[in-house]
Amino acid sequence: MLFSKSCHFVLFFAYLLSANAQTNLAPVDIGTAGNYAILTKSGISTTVAQSSITGDIAVSPIAGTAITGFNLTLASDGTSSTSSGQFTGKAYAASFAAPTPSLLTVAVGDMGTAYTNAAGRPNGNAARINIGAGEIGGQTLTPGIYTFGSGVSVNSNVTINGTADDIFIIQMTGNLMVAANKEVTLSGGAQAKNIFWQIAGNVKVGAGAHMEGILLVKTDVTFITGSSLNGRVLAQTACVLQSATIVQPDSTPVTGTSRNLRHR
Repeated sequence: MLFSKSCHFVLFFAYLLSANAQTNLAPVDIGTAGNYAILTKSGISTTVAQSSITGDIAVSPIAGTAITGFNLTLASDGTSSTSSGQFTGKAYAASFAAPTPSLLTVAVGDMGTAYTNAAGRPNGNAARINIGAGEIGGQTLTPGIYTFGSGVSVNSNVTINGTADDIFIIQMTGNLMVAANKEVTLSGGAQAKNIFWQIAGNVKVGAGAHMEGILLVKTDVTFITGSSLNGRVLAQTACVLQSATIVQPDSTPVTGTSRNLRHR
């Protein structure tokens, strides 16, 4: 009887530790990658029609010629470019004048570190592993870590529910596919800046679909016509926008050892 009580106590204590770990997560530190609405290594393009981006965009280590479809105008000091009507901020590339190349080297490094951090977060809650065999449509996600040993599909609307301080990390070893006209929406005060999608494959957001959160992507991202994101695209290859809308989340802090490295 004593052994049985002790065993139950240990199991209950382990449950409390797991629950506490899920609800007291530290955010993924994206460092100076958080200075950009879109940051990629090999290119950003807008096709079909004009896209709308709120925030800065950047590519590195590839040259500025890999930013296409935006009708860029290079600044007089050569450190950045602007685009009339397509994004509110500036465009940066590794081929631009100093200090832009060194700042982007740091940002791309921060992007890779953030991806590795998100992928390495342990998940001790079996109820949050491979839910729906990767189909999360119709689900309401609460704070914590979700782990998928596959791709993830959104074939019906998803709700992310939590407070303004809650953290969500969604890990997957495959692709993220959001079907046309489906939405990931927030409730309860949850914020896009605290939602981290770690994607080992690629991302495709269908026509008219909407996403929320920071996309930490090992390969490429495609937004089909009329799709949108409240968040950031941090992709280790390219981002293709087919007349999409990207709005960076409010007040995402630049943290870490490189917090003071900003474009002026």
